[in-house]
Amino acid sequence: MAETPQTPPGGAADQTNPPRLNVLSQYVKDLSFENPRAPRSLQPGEGRPEIQIRVDVRAQPIEAERYEVLLQLHAEAKAGAETAFIVELTYGGLFGLQNIPQGSLQPLLLIECPRLLFPFARRVVADATRDGGFPPLLIEPIDFAALYRRRQEQAQARPAQGQPVANPVVGDGAST
Repeated sequence: MAETPQTPPGGAADQTNPPRLNVLSQYVKDLSFENPRAPRSLQPGEGRPEIQIRVDVRAQPIEAERYEVLLQLHAEAKAGAETAFIVELTYGGLFGLQNIPQGSLQPLLLIECPRLLFPFARRVVADATRDGGFPPLLIEPIDFAALYRRRQEQAQARPAQGQPVANPVVGDGAST
């Protein structure tokens, strides 16, 4: 007797309606570049500045199956005790998500979507620092999965400390 392949629950729907992620648009939502010591900061011999970078990811629903994901980058360069430059960027993307299992929605929004946005945000930061008179700041690739895991661990630690837990999909994204 021939065996027929077993169809997993929801298998027919999964084959006819597979999960889909579409980048509907990308945009600079907010960009700030400060060069408080100019023109002194642009003089030769200033040395290489120490650069600190912070990353935050936020996502929120816009309408059915559409989400805005914001990748926030903050970079501050210091030469000694003085600030050489500060660049802040909020780079957004509008994503269409269809047939995404509920358990996969948050990781998709806070890991995969920022991973798609990052190369474009990186270029904006590099252009802003170059246009400000400095060498382009090329931010190293970011491990958004590690940021997500860290944020999950922090959220689990909050109830033990008596702090409210924020919903990462609508607010408190990952940060370093």
